[in-house]
Amino acid sequence: MSSQMDRGEILATVEASPARRVIGVGMLVVLGLVLLYLSMISTPGLAWQGFLLLVAGGALWMGYRMWHATAHRIELTAEGLRCSDGTEIIRISDLQHLDRGFFAFKPSNGFLMRSKTAGDKCWYPGLWWRLGRRIGVGGVTPGSQTKTMTEILAAMMVERDAG
Repeated sequence: MSSQMDRGEILATVEASPARRVIGVGMLVVLGLVLLYLSMISTPGLAWQGFLLLVAGGALWMGYRMWHATAHRIELTAEGLRCSDGTEIIRISDLQHLDRGFFAFKPSNGFLMRSKTAGDKCWYPGLWWRLGRRIGVGGVTPGSQTKTMTEILAAMMVERDAG
């Protein structure tokens, strides 16, 4: 990465395709509706009916949250990662570790990062999440985009540590 690089230039993006969004959200909505239906027609007791209603509501709420979250995209700039709504995910100077291994506890088609400092809890279902110092990127995102982003991030980390 050259030192003359524009700080606002987007180097890579990760976003959910329309088909992945519909499939991911559709599965959650169908699960919620099936559980809602089951809770109304055949439950062995009031406790089970309440449990099924609670899980159905959770699945429908998750579908709603995922639909809105996956409307955004993640952008990599020379400064760091940010969400298209302006939320800063991590600065390159704060990036401590990048894990994209097969056995890593990471989102589907994604990667895991560890920051030097803890940040606020944040969750964009299907796109990215942050819990303390750990940040996960992925979910309903294509693996090709996240792989490109991790390769650029790894190169930026090597350059940062060398300089």
